[in-house]
Amino acid sequence: MDFAGKTVVITGTSSGMGAEALRLFTAAGAAIHALDVAETSDLDPNGGASTTFHRCDIGERPSIDRTVAALPARVDVLVNCAGIPNGGRFSGEQVMRVNWLGLRHLTESLLPGMEGGGSVVHVASTAGRDWRSRQALHDELMAASTFDEGLRWVEAHPGDCGDGYVLSKEAVQYYTVWRSVQLLPRGVRMNSICPGITDTSIIGDFRRGMGDDVIDHATAVAGRLAEPREMAPAMLFLADEASSSYINGVNLNIDRGTAAARLSGQSDPELIWGASP
Repeated sequence: MDFAGKTVVITGTSSGMGAEALRLFTAAGAAIHALDVAETSDLDPNGGASTTFHRCDIGERPSIDRTVAALPARVDVLVNCAGIPNGGRFSGEQVMRVNWLGLRHLTESLLPGMEGGGSVVHVASTAGRDWRSRQALHDELMAASTFDEGLRWVEAHPGDCGDGYVLSKEAVQYYTVWRSVQLLPRGVRMNSICPGITDTSIIGDFRRGMGDDVIDHATAVAGRLAEPREMAPAMLFLADEASSSYINGVNLNIDRGTAAARLSGQSDPELIWGASP
């Protein structure tokens, strides 16, 4: 896949999946604008096209607006990797700000410059799989269409938001489905990847937020934790017009079959791997 001559914006590039996406898009020749609240080192590890770093806090609208003003008018690909976990380090509002409100605000700000072959790829999560059970709630959340309106909705619905993580990832999955249809006439595709349990620096947060039992069971079904490098190739594929031009509105599970096991009633690790010795 060749991204030479393409302008790619990637958020969350300082670590984890964002850093892996930066590595692969750089190797594919893209001109990259890397966004993160933390400094991103080794911006051009493979000697590819130029990379520009922008310090940007995705949880703060003014920071996003300043960054958008510094970006090129034309953006070919947006990859939203920035995100924060549950687990107590961040409040539910902070999680919603970064994982949902900021993601949407940045995306909507860049969409006018993406028409005619542009692609948006979000990092959602398998944790957002049950959005259909709260679709009416998500319709309300979508209707709060600006960052500030969305923040007021979050402040008015603390019970629905909880620690913010599940609701934010449900919102990203629903946004992918809902917005992708509206973007069809504009020639812009929107998809997401939905990672399973991945071994990143925030795995400890997820253990506190979701519980050891949930993390350990998902890991046992899959046979091991995922690695960030296993997520980035799918982002590249979904962004590439030549490879995925007819893929739109898809939330792609990358979970080594844990969703398939759940849907088919085979979520017993011993059923898959055999009894432990």
